[in-house]
Amino acid sequence: MNGTTGSLDRIDQQIDIDASAERVWELVSTAGWWINDDRIVEHRIEQQGSRVVVHDDKHGAFTLAVESLDAPRYAAFRWFNTAPASTEPDPEHDPLVSTLVEFWVEDRADGGVVLRVAESGFEGLDRSAEERRRMFDGNTEGWAIELGFARDHLANELAAGR
Repeated sequence: MNGTTGSLDRIDQQIDIDASAERVWELVSTAGWWINDDRIVEHRIEQQGSRVVVHDDKHGAFTLAVESLDAPRYAAFRWFNTAPASTEPDPEHDPLVSTLVEFWVEDRADGGVVLRVAESGFEGLDRSAEERRRMFDGNTEGWAIELGFARDHLANELAAGR
């Protein structure tokens, strides 16, 4: 897995996963799959206009917007750190209260895939520098953990014959 790009605006990480692109896509195209504690769990997902609210039993509710889905290679979501002003996209306000989370699923020559994640937009958040730094650092650590959960979850499914 990789770290960050060196700035405090974008986190880039990746992991090798021994699964098909289609199977990894099933996971990464699900809004909020990365909101977990010690393993990947299913969430209740509620549609609110163009937004979705992901309900996690431990961490609460998170608002997301699906930005782009290009099966089985690319998924992008806007992840709101505060309630959005509207249930519909707001190009002027959304970047002040959300980051962009992108996933790429790329085939490896030796089989399996590389799953890459980038989360960007921290510097544009309407938060103090200290809050943005805390979010950036927490999410940098969090993505390393969540990518490991994705790898383990998919390996466990393969071992179980799913």
